[in-house]
Amino acid sequence: MDFKLSEEQQMLQDTTARLVRDHYSFEQREANRLEADGFSRAFWAQLGELGLCAVPFAEAHGGFAGQGVEVGLVCAELGRGLCLEPYLYSVVYAGGLLAQLANPAQGAELLPRVASGELQLALAFDEPQSHYQLHDVHSTASLTSGGWLLDGRKSVVFGGQSAGLILVSARTEGEPLDEAGISLFLVDPDSPGVRRRDYPTLDGRMACDLYLDQVFVPTAALLGAEGGALAALRYQQGRAIAAQCAEAVGSMEAACALTLDYLKTRQQFGNVIGKFQALQHRMVDLRIELDQASSMALLAACLADEPDSAERSRALAAAKYIVSRAARLIADESVQLHGGIGLTWEYQLSHHAKHLLMVARQLGDDDHHLQVFSELMAPA
Repeated sequence: MDFKLSEEQQMLQDTTARLVRDHYSFEQREANRLEADGFSRAFWAQLGELGLCAVPFAEAHGGFAGQGVEVGLVCAELGRGLCLEPYLYSVVYAGGLLAQLANPAQGAELLPRVASGELQLALAFDEPQSHYQLHDVHSTASLTSGGWLLDGRKSVVFGGQSAGLILVSARTEGEPLDEAGISLFLVDPDSPGVRRRDYPTLDGRMACDLYLDQVFVPTAALLGAEGGALAALRYQQGRAIAAQCAEAVGSMEAACALTLDYLKTRQQFGNVIGKFQALQHRMVDLRIELDQASSMALLAACLADEPDSAERSRALAAAKYIVSRAARLIADESVQLHGGIGLTWEYQLSHHAKHLLMVARQLGDDDHHLQVFSELMAPA
């Protein structure tokens, strides 16, 4: 098979890489982390101005109709630069749900704003007890005059601290573990009854817990058919997993490059430590894991926008499993090969390591996806 990028794909990759290289040094990243939103609004605006937020959306809404490979190219460069902006959750996951479920009026109003970077979205689907199970929804939405009343709590809403709109999953009927009866609502975070508790996560990105107390949303805030959101949540999570795998590969490549450079320059006992055969073997092991993860991330990107099927789900679960394991190994071994400096806050590698440990647990860890893969295996 020919895995060469097309001219348009190469231009997209080069544009993103140049933007990150010129405007996202590690020092600038640390300054961005201290801003009110936890990331740079100026850089987010640049992503919109260059059309990078528009990549996965249809041309009718100001997008470029890009597929999983194009989205992956952008995410890989953002991962390489440790970018803090919530591209994955706003553009890929929440944006994908909006594109899939919005009625014509909702799509015409909101999708061009997301594609231009004007509107940042967040997705509140996780709950304290859910543990990767999208159908484990205890938050409720009750019919009332002119709309719905939402109650419940959502946890670890990435980008929720700064989002202009939050997509919230809530149960409109059934019991907490039923697969039917889950709906999605567009919630203004400034609405009465909404409370957010913001906090930094392990890798410096911001998230929030979302508390909903009799929050009124109008009928027009329902996204898609009532009670039928679970299939869309699962499908778009597959697209988000493919994008996350690409982001992790970008971060792993940067971590391996930093580690190799360190082995070539750090001296001990009168020699650079890269001459020691034991360390050479460990570095080769990291490259093998990275190559395998890169191959699986590419497979995930190629299948991300395919119609939903058991084959697609198996491949995405396998990719997330391989990438999660590689991310943890490369994070751990890179720190070990650096020694003490690998843990220092002022050194870039420690932040790649923390980000990779986070990626390995977001949207399902390796144990979860191994179980998913096993359950989807065709009988012999």
